[in-house]
Amino acid sequence: MNAQDLKKPSETNWARVSEMSDEEIDTSDIPPLDETFFANARLCVPENKVSVTLDVDAEVIEWFKAQGEEFQSRVNAALRIYAEAHKEHRR
Repeated sequence: MNAQDLKKPSETNWARVSEMSDEEIDTSDIPPLDETFFANARLCVPENKVSVTLDVDAEVIEWFKAQGEEFQSRVNAALRIYAEAHKEHRR
């Protein structure tokens, strides 16, 4: 999947999906969760977020807003990726 694929509209019939009961959903291709799965599972609790005031170039924030709702979550994700990639360079 590439960035161009993400711009294509979904062909999923979401109205039909929403009307389906649990019994109508085919889960036959999903393996059961066994003891091995739970032995290797990790609990990931999201960290608390803080509100900040930040000066950002207008075109940068407009680009994020153009990506759709929840643009602030995407800004946070981009900052997290950058921070993680540069953690070892902090010293």
